[in-house]
Amino acid sequence: MAGRPTDYKEEYNDQVRKLCLLGATDKELSDFFGIAESTLNNWKIAYPEFMESLKQGKEAADGNVADRLYQRAMGFEHDSEEIKVVSDGQGAGSSIERVPIRKIYPPDTAAAIFWLKNRQRDRWRDKVETGFTDNQGKDVSPQIIFNAAPNCKPIEDNPDKVNG
Repeated sequence: MAGRPTDYKEEYNDQVRKLCLLGATDKELSDFFGIAESTLNNWKIAYPEFMESLKQGKEAADGNVADRLYQRAMGFEHDSEEIKVVSDGQGAGSSIERVPIRKIYPPDTAAAIFWLKNRQRDRWRDKVETGFTDNQGKDVSPQIIFNAAPNCKPIEDNPDKVNG
């Protein structure tokens, strides 16, 4: 007895690549194709061309985002244009003109920190070195333990009472 026939179609290869270029997750892909995520995972194994299309789309999208993040971290500039209403002078009316401009974006500190924390984790992670290590050499936080001394009375919180 054979299982249910597959719903997979060859045209899904191009669709999955385009959806991944738009940033679709496996859950979103499953919803789009009307299948369970487990079926999507089965298609990845059973249809190598499907898996290759999916990988191409995800890698291209991730590469584009990484490039934009890098540009934000380093700062960048580009040519653009603005639409301006320009007076024709002496009450003769006005006209609309496209004016070329150069937009300049300074480096973005948050983007640079994000980039470095992900690319150079050992050097840029949010980690406080305490100087205290355990038996394996891993950093540990010191703990302060208070032990009451024998025959001592607790200190009272009474500012009016000084020395007895």
